[in-house]
Amino acid sequence: MRPRYIALSIVAALGGILAVAGVVGFAATGHEARKSSLGAARPTKDLLALLDQPGPVELETVNSADWAVERGGLINLGHPTAKSEGLKDGDEPIQVFFHALRHPTQGLFIVDTGVEKALRDAPEKSAMSGLVRGAMHMEKLKVNVPLGEWLAKQAQPLKGVFLTHLHLDHVTGMADVPAGTPVYTGPGEASARLFINAAVQGSTDRALEGKPALSEWTYAQEASGLFDGAVDIFGDGSVWALWVPGHTPGSTAYLVRSTKGPVLLTGDASHTRWGWEHDVEPGTFTADGPRSAESFKKLRAFAKAHPNVAVRMGHQH
Repeated sequence: MRPRYIALSIVAALGGILAVAGVVGFAATGHEARKSSLGAARPTKDLLALLDQPGPVELETVNSADWAVERGGLINLGHPTAKSEGLKDGDEPIQVFFHALRHPTQGLFIVDTGVEKALRDAPEKSAMSGLVRGAMHMEKLKVNVPLGEWLAKQAQPLKGVFLTHLHLDHVTGMADVPAGTPVYTGPGEASARLFINAAVQGSTDRALEGKPALSEWTYAQEASGLFDGAVDIFGDGSVWALWVPGHTPGSTAYLVRSTKGPVLLTGDASHTRWGWEHDVEPGTFTADGPRSAESFKKLRAFAKAHPNVAVRMGHQH
């Protein structure tokens, strides 16, 4: 039996026992979370008013590692289009990214974290436990640019980390982030309770060790807006956090008004280029399928209405 299924079997058995005892799952992390003091909720119409204006942010996307995971987790293989195209499960080549944002007055920030240096050089010393490394098939991971090596070459200090969500493949570079660096997530991301978190919570906690309490974006629910909510992070309309729940409760996409034009970073609201181009939402790696599909449609509609926006998916160029 492969390690992934051993780990999931353990979690399933544990979940059954705890469910009988009235336990409703485990939080994504035991790390403290609080409301963010950075950024302010604004209606998405304010974003549209700025979309065609040149932006001030230099944006760099770094392919931290190449990997392969199950296609059915990334793409809904039960979707009619996936079926008609004959898409089958199997290994899907992906990348593990982080995105560097250089703001002329606010400094250097990153979206997501790539992978930590120890995962390449000394896996047993990395934040990720041996059980989790086996379950996630880290033997298929080829590290290209560990976050720690990249940070050591930067002239500017890192001012903060904007996370799309707290899944391990988005926080596994966090151990290379200097202690005390602010980390930002969507609301409810840390506290959402799932049984699968029993297997990964310890690794996530180790990755976040030494960091301040997670700062959660303070979205204002926008029932008729383009997204469930939007936060103008720096107050100048240059970088926006967009609430796209479904993959996880606090899943967040980021709209960056870069010096080369607006760029949408979807996070895992859309993992793959095939899924995006064929209008097929993510698969089984997602916590809430219907809500994920709804957020996916909102992102697609936004991109279709504004073709000048470049789109960068969560795990493929």
